[in-house]
Amino acid sequence: AISLTGSMATGAGVALASHAKSAAMDPVKLIASDGTEIILDRQAAMVSGTIKSMLGGPGGYVEQEKGEINFPEISGKTLEQTVQYFYYKLRHTNPSSNHTLPEFKIEPESALELLMAANYLDT
Repeated sequence: AISLTGSMATGAGVALASHAKSAAMDPVKLIASDGTEIILDRQAAMVSGTIKSMLGGPGGYVEQEKGEINFPEISGKTLEQTVQYFYYKLRHTNPSSNHTLPEFKIEPESALELLMAANYLDT
């Protein structure tokens, strides 16, 4: 349940599309600094404390009405990898499970940018 537009429309994002647990998707659109748009399920977006506050907290944020959030400081590539992590966390967070958690691979050259984005997004 992820849709990418712009320069990041190919690649690993396609693998995330199979994660939809229900036919009815409540979409949220995330927009990166380079104009890349990522449409994902609200449940996955709520992995981020920051996004959760923007979409569900009191205060009537514009993002609540539009279901669209701009991230002028996060690149499309970094935002895509962050969304991949949202789906990874949803899929593998199960407190009753005793299986080994698969590795979430991060390329060394993108580690700092991902760390900064994860910190901002509270993930």
